[in-house]
Amino acid sequence: MLISPEDDPPRRAADEALMRAVRARADLGPAPSPDAEALAYRAAVDAAPDTVTLDLLRGVWGRLDASRRPSLAVHGAEAALFAADRFGLNLRLTETAEAALASVQGRSRALIELDARPWWGRLLARPELRVAAAFPEARQARPRALLVSAETTGPTGDDRTFWVTDSRLSEARIVDDLSRVGLPAEPLVAAGGLKLFVLAGYVQAEDGRLDGAPGDLSGVIGAAPQY
Repeated sequence: MLISPEDDPPRRAADEALMRAVRARADLGPAPSPDAEALAYRAAVDAAPDTVTLDLLRGVWGRLDASRRPSLAVHGAEAALFAADRFGLNLRLTETAEAALASVQGRSRALIELDARPWWGRLLARPELRVAAAFPEARQARPRALLVSAETTGPTGDDRTFWVTDSRLSEARIVDDLSRVGLPAEPLVAAGGLKLFVLAGYVQAEDGRLDGAPGDLSGVIGAAPQY
């Protein structure tokens, strides 16, 4: 015979409180800006007491965010794993990075893997689109996928900036040149005659320190907060 489980009032009360909290948070709607969302998320991440709580927080926060947006366009197997882990399954896989980029408008976004194709170079000609996040998001983690958005973002106090150049100089020489003007840099990927670098901090596209940077075609394509 089947045995009915005993009533567990503390667990039932905790489950009900959880549902009320999730509903109340969802009803608040989107944050007033991506930067405000990033600052609130960072405060929650920093307050997480352990890795289990942190993993739960990332998933719940990402799904709440995704529930208020169109499906996320995703290109690349690893990018799909990042997206599913962070935002849930409200995803739309695309065959090409270009198709993912073409879908970005309004509050829609695209998460695109960094691979052998320099899709990120297209952002130099599309200033209305910017890199707004990088995965993994953790501090000191090497980015393997970039989130592209049409929403305007600003500094959050702990960011990394993405800069592209067509310079033929070696990556080491470019890093030295940028360091001399106060822009610590790290090479990320090179393809199709273009090089993508990560600059420390939030660097604006019109930052005067980039005026003499190597390359005939170069520029900032966005910045991402770190957590």
